[in-house]
Amino acid sequence: MSPNPTVKIKYHSLAPIGDSSMKKKKKVLFLIVILVVFIWILGIFSRSSESDLELGEDSLRAMLIQTQEELRISRQQMLHYEQMLTSSCVDQINAYHGNDQVPTIYVITPTYARPVQKAELTRLSHTFMLVPKLHWIIVEDATNKTELVANLLKESNINHTHLHALTPDQYKLKKKDGHWKKPRGVQQRNAALDWLRLFRSSDNDKGIVYFADDDNSYSLKLFSEMRRVKRVGVWPVGLVGGLKVEKSLVNAQGKVIGFNSMWAPQRPFPIDMAGFAINLDLINRNENVKFSFDVDRGYQESAILSKVVTSLSQLEPLADNCTKVYVWHTRTIDPTFAYEAVLKKKHMAPSDLGMEV
Repeated sequence: MSPNPTVKIKYHSLAPIGDSSMKKKKKVLFLIVILVVFIWILGIFSRSSESDLELGEDSLRAMLIQTQEELRISRQQMLHYEQMLTSSCVDQINAYHGNDQVPTIYVITPTYARPVQKAELTRLSHTFMLVPKLHWIIVEDATNKTELVANLLKESNINHTHLHALTPDQYKLKKKDGHWKKPRGVQQRNAALDWLRLFRSSDNDKGIVYFADDDNSYSLKLFSEMRRVKRVGVWPVGLVGGLKVEKSLVNAQGKVIGFNSMWAPQRPFPIDMAGFAINLDLINRNENVKFSFDVDRGYQESAILSKVVTSLSQLEPLADNCTKVYVWHTRTIDPTFAYEAVLKKKHMAPSDLGMEV
């Protein structure tokens, strides 16, 4: 045996000890850095979102506060108006209730069946509901009283009388006739006057008679004015006779001296039906106070007024000496129902089936 034996050592190409774990540490560190950066960025956006949310909450809170304040003010205003209206109505009702010296207003309204009838009577009834000591005499141009009008009167709770009087055939308007072609409402108004003479003819019955068409528009102030009528009261009427307003002309002494009418100004009383009211006593004392089919167009008012006054000076100008307008001669345009014909053609039910329109 050789004393110095040769020892062969094999070298392997191996990574230095600890290299693998170092790489893992670097990867972990890199991931941590990425995570920190992500969290930092997320924090920025989060703070921005929170700031925006805070701003949004502040805006919403401010808006809610403002809305609450507006609602509070609106509620106060509504209560104020309600108190004013209630107080006014209660004062009037208390003042008029049981007071025989305050005249009852007898409103005579001719009406006839048509598509807008219920709509116009509803509007009119809502005005009359607010007028104390009012008696509504509504007269239908029909052979019988209709359920539509009867139901409306019942629901309105207005003190009323429901009559019917059919216009004679020779005086009825044809479909293509203009509304001025023949006198309208003659039979109905006369029926109401007959009812007044029959049921309101005693000396204790104090009243004012007013002819209110169902398509006109009325201010409540008008009815307060007409309670002052001693004989015949007159006032302006808006939107009539081709003028913005027709009115009586009043002198410095408060006497009627003429009219500003431009249509048929030669009439004894060129005034609209809505522009006057008559004391009930004058009607009860004269059976000839009535309307007539045998007068020229536009002369119905003159025909009846000529039987209760003999001169213009007997007319009583109201509405601040005929300087205020409290009634308007409005007119509803007849609606068309083209699509009802389409429904009928398709054998479908009409739109108002089972309804009262």
